[in-house]
Amino acid sequence: MAWNRDEMAERAARELRDGYYVNLGIGIPTLVGNMVPEGMTVTLQSENGLLGIGPFPYEGELDPDLINAGKQTITDLPGSSYFSSADSFAMIRGGHVHLSILGGMEVSQNGDLANWMVPGKMIKGMGGAMDLVAGVRRIVVVMDHCDKTGESKFKPECSLPLTGKGVVDMLITDLGVFEIDRRGGTGATLLEIAPGVSLDELTSKTQAAFAIGPGLT
Repeated sequence: MAWNRDEMAERAARELRDGYYVNLGIGIPTLVGNMVPEGMTVTLQSENGLLGIGPFPYEGELDPDLINAGKQTITDLPGSSYFSSADSFAMIRGGHVHLSILGGMEVSQNGDLANWMVPGKMIKGMGGAMDLVAGVRRIVVVMDHCDKTGESKFKPECSLPLTGKGVVDMLITDLGVFEIDRRGGTGATLLEIAPGVSLDELTSKTQAAFAIGPGLT
């Protein structure tokens, strides 16, 4: 059985490290904010000017002025700080964010990412993904393995407009986890398979080429 959205976010949360400054994208990545391991200190940053994002609020605690980059209401924490979006992007472009977990529309086997627009469809805003993939030290993408028609979203080459070329370090889908050697150029390696998913099933649903990690044959 493939991972659901919460399980994908939980797997992505295992990439967090104590002391990290982390930016979370829209969609499944926002769920990671509620899954920081107990005892670990991680500071969540938002492009719209908040450092120290807390969990999603309970009913009755909603503050409509306190939102993340996806326009979801959030909470702050003791020690949180507010600043302009210009300062926020300076943090990102200056390489001060350790990890970004983003959603994706397509990822290629060499780490290209498309996640900002579909030609012909309305664009609500470009967001900060292009700055994030250029300035953040490590990029993890979380997305469904296939689109609504069943076609693989992990491809030899992206067909949608790119957010960044050779920028993805890890891809987590509902079927498995791939490490992508975007700097060394050796491509993608399958590291994990979701429980109940066979290697044959995963392979048949994947257009991208990938190596198979130890213990998965």
